[in-house]
Amino acid sequence: MNIQEQIKKYIDSQPEPKRSEIEALHLLILQALSNCKLWFIDGKDEKGKIVSNPQIGYGLQTIKYADGKTKEFYQIGISANTTGISIYIMGIEDKKYLPETYGTTIGKANVTGYCVKFTRLKDINIDILEKAIRDGVKQTS
Repeated sequence: MNIQEQIKKYIDSQPEPKRSEIEALHLLILQALSNCKLWFIDGKDEKGKIVSNPQIGYGLQTIKYADGKTKEFYQIGISANTTGISIYIMGIEDKKYLPETYGTTIGKANVTGYCVKFTRLKDINIDILEKAIRDGVKQTS
């Protein structure tokens, strides 16, 4: 199964209204980041044990660890969680940037150094979320 098929299967497996909301976010990110690399992480480790929620990823960046090792990873991610949806904006150095820049204007969401977590899409300002996504990608490009 290719990545697009894995993503479709993941989105289709979500209950409504989460399925429609993740699909809308998927399309929004594809428009915002045209021709980006797609990722699908199933949330399992090498032994098949579930270690995280599955994630759809967009874009490409190289993460450099403290020990000097590097790893290619996505810039933006989407994941369903038990209470809603998480949008990951990866690679921003300043962990105060997202909450200070978007935390008060994005709506009813928990904004951390790299994650915007919300219950329903209607609870947030989608234009502000798109701006945060574009901003995050610009910072890691």
